[in-house]
Amino acid sequence: MEGLIDNVNKTLSEDLLATIQKGSKISIAASCFSIYAYQELKKVLEAIDELRFIFTSPTFIVEKADKQKREFYIPRLNRERSLIGSEFEIKLRNELTQKAIAKECADWIRRKVQFKSNCTNENMTGFGVVENTVYSPLKGFTTEDLGINRGNNAYTTINKLGAPFSANYLQIFNNLWSDQKRLQVVTEEVIESITTAYKENSPELIYIITLYNIFREFLDDLSEDVLPNEATGFKETLIWKKLYNFQKDAALAIINKLEKYNGCILADSVGLGKTFTALSVIKYYENRNKSVLVLCPKKLYDNWATYKSNYKNNPLAGDRLRYDVLFHSDLGRERGNSNGIDLSKINWGNYDLVVIDESHNFRNGGRITTDENDENPRENRYLRLLNQVVCKGVKTKVLMLSATPVNNGFNDLKNQLQLAYEGKPQQLEKLLKTESSIDDIFRKAQGVYNQWSRLPEEERTTERLLTELSFDFFEVLDSVTIARSRKHIQQYYNTADIGSFPQRLPVISRRPQLTTLNGTISYNKIFIEINKLNLAIYTPSDFILPSRLGKYQTLNDDGSISGLSIAGREKGVRRLMCINLLKRLESSVYSFQLTLDRIKQVINSAIAKIEQMKQGVATSVDDFDLSNDLDLDDATDDLFIGGGKKTIDLADMDYLSWQRHLQDDQKVLELLTQLLQNITPEHDSKLQLLLDDLRHKWQNPINEGNKKVIIFTAFSDTAEYIYKNIATPIKEQHQLNTVLVTGTIEARSTLKLKKGLDFNKALTLFSPRSKDKAAFYPDVHEEIDVLIATDCISEGQNLQDCDYLINYDIHWNPVRIIQRFGRIDRIGSQNSYIQLVNYWPDVSLDDYINLKARVENRMKASVLTATGDDNLLSNEEKGDLEYRRNQLKRLQDEVVDLEEMGSGISIMDLGLNEFRLDLIAYNKEHPNMDLTPFGMSAVVEATPLAPPGVIYILKNRNDAVNIERTNLLHPFYMVYLQNDGTVHCNHLSPKTLLDTLRLVCKGKNQPEKALCKQFNKETKDGHKMQHYSHLLQKAVESIISVKEERDIDSLFSMGETTALENNIKGLDDFELITFLVLKHKE
Repeated sequence: MEGLIDNVNKTLSEDLLATIQKGSKISIAASCFSIYAYQELKKVLEAIDELRFIFTSPTFIVEKADKQKREFYIPRLNRERSLIGSEFEIKLRNELTQKAIAKECADWIRRKVQFKSNCTNENMTGFGVVENTVYSPLKGFTTEDLGINRGNNAYTTINKLGAPFSANYLQIFNNLWSDQKRLQVVTEEVIESITTAYKENSPELIYIITLYNIFREFLDDLSEDVLPNEATGFKETLIWKKLYNFQKDAALAIINKLEKYNGCILADSVGLGKTFTALSVIKYYENRNKSVLVLCPKKLYDNWATYKSNYKNNPLAGDRLRYDVLFHSDLGRERGNSNGIDLSKINWGNYDLVVIDESHNFRNGGRITTDENDENPRENRYLRLLNQVVCKGVKTKVLMLSATPVNNGFNDLKNQLQLAYEGKPQQLEKLLKTESSIDDIFRKAQGVYNQWSRLPEEERTTERLLTELSFDFFEVLDSVTIARSRKHIQQYYNTADIGSFPQRLPVISRRPQLTTLNGTISYNKIFIEINKLNLAIYTPSDFILPSRLGKYQTLNDDGSISGLSIAGREKGVRRLMCINLLKRLESSVYSFQLTLDRIKQVINSAIAKIEQMKQGVATSVDDFDLSNDLDLDDATDDLFIGGGKKTIDLADMDYLSWQRHLQDDQKVLELLTQLLQNITPEHDSKLQLLLDDLRHKWQNPINEGNKKVIIFTAFSDTAEYIYKNIATPIKEQHQLNTVLVTGTIEARSTLKLKKGLDFNKALTLFSPRSKDKAAFYPDVHEEIDVLIATDCISEGQNLQDCDYLINYDIHWNPVRIIQRFGRIDRIGSQNSYIQLVNYWPDVSLDDYINLKARVENRMKASVLTATGDDNLLSNEEKGDLEYRRNQLKRLQDEVVDLEEMGSGISIMDLGLNEFRLDLIAYNKEHPNMDLTPFGMSAVVEATPLAPPGVIYILKNRNDAVNIERTNLLHPFYMVYLQNDGTVHCNHLSPKTLLDTLRLVCKGKNQPEKALCKQFNKETKDGHKMQHYSHLLQKAVESIISVKEERDIDSLFSMGETTALENNIKGLDDFELITFLVLKHKE
């Protein structure tokens, strides 16, 4: 019966089911073929005699066209992929029975079907002939064309005609079928393509398919210009061969980022060997005849100088590295020599690559200072680096190294990144896929962080922060930073070739009293006296007569008083000096006594000047040189970098009031001196405890035969005091050598060598294995076992031969404590165990923090107005104290990783570089990834980190889900569900999901046969997939529910609401790209 089929009132499917008979011969010409169409007509198709099928557009033909013709290539890919479901058969594919259907369809094709394809660019109209019936026109052979689902067609018009028309159409088909010039046989290719949908897949293939889909654009954008050029031979260098896998990954990613974005921050955690990674990048650029400058803190000079020296004991001498090394401080100098370079002649703008070690020292950004007459503006180091080195002369790439790039806020990061884009954010913005400007991105991120930091502690989780930060922020981080934690390397890399981190024994916390003498001298008693000090010696401007104030004030352009005023600076100095007193008391009685003497001296000198003034001799007071008295952090405080220094005429002061305040302090200082004068080394509880701990360690080594100990202190005079009192007894009683290393004096040791002992040699003899002593000093056979040091070695040194570290004083910045421990807590250590010992003052932690708060509060007030009761600390400062309390509390009981410290903001493990590198490597060997069908799966063994369940990789087909641009992978969504339907990891943690996928799949390039057998038995060879399609529904619901929660949040927050925007309906809006089943072996 002839007529019109509209797929509304009557469907093609119904008609074919009635028309096709047992033994029918069918001929179809159509643009595509789908296994789901076969499934719908299976009961009649199984009985036919044959089907001849012509693809009307080139499909599965041998590639003749250049792949660059994307407009031709993409539609063809869609035709080929439609074998296992067209765009409108996603719903069927999401039922996950594809595997079973594909298998049956492939068997049927082998028995009954031949496929040919148009291999010309001629247009061919589709039609179908079943015996004496013809259907025309036919677009494709899919469930949409059959009328099973509507697709996006309002109606379809297919003419159904009988004889004689059917004979005419069959004649056309037969002529075309035998035309070898126009058609190419593609039956095997079709079978092969369908087979990929049901054959068992290796877990690695599923991992790579996931990466291919997610990072497809990245591959398309790749040009040889931004990939490391292997023709330079850098993979044959000595440095490259010394790198571990994770360092090689970082080096390749750094080169890629430097080429694409001009800058990169390597922020790997303490102990992961950033120096060697950077050296491999330097060598890459030197091989390309580029000139390189390394800027480092002075204390790390030997670290860098060693590897470029032409000495036999340089393990990298064969690489002939030739970079220049200058210090951060050289940026503030106009003349003089530094490491053999004349600073007055140096061409700062001629470097192609600048490597900045400890780049966090530049986190505060640019500032211009002037002299006391508000003249001679001077750029600080940051601006000099930006303007003279980066922006001037040749195009300069910037590599920054820091384990703590973010200390106080995201602005720290922005200031460092600014060096890479030359202070012109638009240079980076045009390379990124961000909606907002760089400045806006960081401002919003800081706002999110500020809100997060005010949450109650139990809600203040890293996950919470990550879900709040925007896609744009991650895009910036992912583009220009590489940051891996120690935990990440342990979990996701094979550490067999690396060796592992040593096991941390529980922290030992000691609380020695101040002295072994009987009596009432205690920390608390001293604290009470310190709190009486007003330290007016440091704030003479508080006593300037009101009528003379104008002479000493710096005004801003608008006439307001500048924050750089002399009084502001003095108040800062006074606060520092008071805190310094507490720190020194905590460090050692000896150090505290020295400081008391120094303060007494400056007070006596000031009082002598006042007495001269009373006699009519005009005189003035100057600033005091304080830097030698402070620890490393305080000595580099901005207060000491230009601005505000001034001489004050006593004639302009109420010097009699000042004298009264000075005399009050004199009395307190005298009392303190008397209280402490009897505490000799023999009665110094802490020093005696140190000797006991050392003896115990040597009698009970934690690793067989290891006697090495590092003793850290914040102050060089404490270090000297310890050395003076323990070095000789240790040599005489235990025959062990001790060395003293501080930033201010040469290394001193009980080991006497003819050629002397410099800083680097001392550290090499202390840690001979990690510092390669055999190569450097083959003729020296003695070793050093006890190292006493200040924080001049707390960064950038590898001393992992040692297994025991004592903090003789607790640094007020907890990050320092972690950095100190990082000297021995390193990957590849030969020690099985390492021990951290902390010496605390003999007071409770709460008293300790409250005391700091009281002192800080007191020192913020003016000497003349302070009542002692005012609370002048800002909320931020109170919050900071609270943070310190929590950090220090943790440090009493455990070793905390830097990235886990609450104070800093960790940018660890957010980048996606490793996955891109995996994809590039795989794509070189398997270039036809675009032919893999959607919906494929594999089975892999579950692990403790990856429990049984399913990881789904989905693609969203409308844009309504990526609220506030928080999904880093949009439009792709990954969800990990456990078998009971609970979400193990949702789509807002794609980095964790990709890491897990990489961990369980990488390297597994064969199907796991035993697990596949289990899975096929459970699902009846893919026919019974209800459990997995139910979990897929749950996965989509989890994405939508997170979206709806955020929608509801947006109703109650400032700005535009997202709740009323276009909605997604559910499963049909997502396409299943692939999935991975995790199971335990039975």
